[in-house]
Amino acid sequence: MLDRAGLAGFLRRRRESLQPEDVGLPRGQRRRTTGLRREEVAALCHLSADYYSRLERERGPHPSEQMIASLAQGLHLSLDERDHLFRLAGHNPPTRGTISEHIGPGLLRIFDRLTDTPAEIVTELGETLRQTPLGIALTGDAGGYTGPARSIGYRWFTDPAVRTRYHPEDHVLHSRVFVSGLRKLVTLRGPGSRATHLRDLLLAGNEEFRGFWNEHEIGVHYDGVKRYVHPEVGALEVTCQTLLDPGQSHMLLVYTAVPGSESHEKLRLLSVLGPQQLMPENT
Repeated sequence: MLDRAGLAGFLRRRRESLQPEDVGLPRGQRRRTTGLRREEVAALCHLSADYYSRLERERGPHPSEQMIASLAQGLHLSLDERDHLFRLAGHNPPTRGTISEHIGPGLLRIFDRLTDTPAEIVTELGETLRQTPLGIALTGDAGGYTGPARSIGYRWFTDPAVRTRYHPEDHVLHSRVFVSGLRKLVTLRGPGSRATHLRDLLLAGNEEFRGFWNEHEIGVHYDGVKRYVHPEVGALEVTCQTLLDPGQSHMLLVYTAVPGSESHEKLRLLSVLGPQQLMPENT
């Protein structure tokens, strides 16, 4: 049952407890509001300001599960807070664990501060949940895929266009890494898991994947450096650092280049070009 008063009070308290810098927003001048403004929360949650305001005033339609999930993410709620919000709205909380796409507030706080760095948050299956603008400029917008294609490993074997962003000499290594990682997840998550579903789809439909799968490799990793062939700035090398949220199995990937190097200058150029020129191409 929807608890309008409880929902309104909880949303208001969480909004007032957040500062702009907590969610990657500029503070600006003449800020009199305690915490975030309603319109700022609405933008973070991809809702209209009017809709959000009505929730805080105990009015409006019964919010859907999708709406509540957006509110929980935009307000940087912990899992306990997220579950409480769902119950206030009269819904059962989503499943926790590795299939959850709710990003923990700690990981989000770090991500929100990476405004001038290529970075992304991905699931253990390589499904992109968030990208910084420079991350989109570097690797393309990966947030619009649906179904199995959300996984970069699945796209690697089913969409030839994906490989054009990566140095040709590294294609075999990428294939080995993706297959090795999926093999580990299939064993770890077991029958009925999303990893097993992806494995079965690729085995049934992709001969190249079957060849790598039959090698039974495990533990294949990158050496920390990734080489890209960018359509605007050409070849560049970046180092990928990974921060893992073990509770959710989400990973924050941060890409940097050696200061003073040609690749570093190309990243600076990409920050000027921005992601708008690259939105049609996904990787």
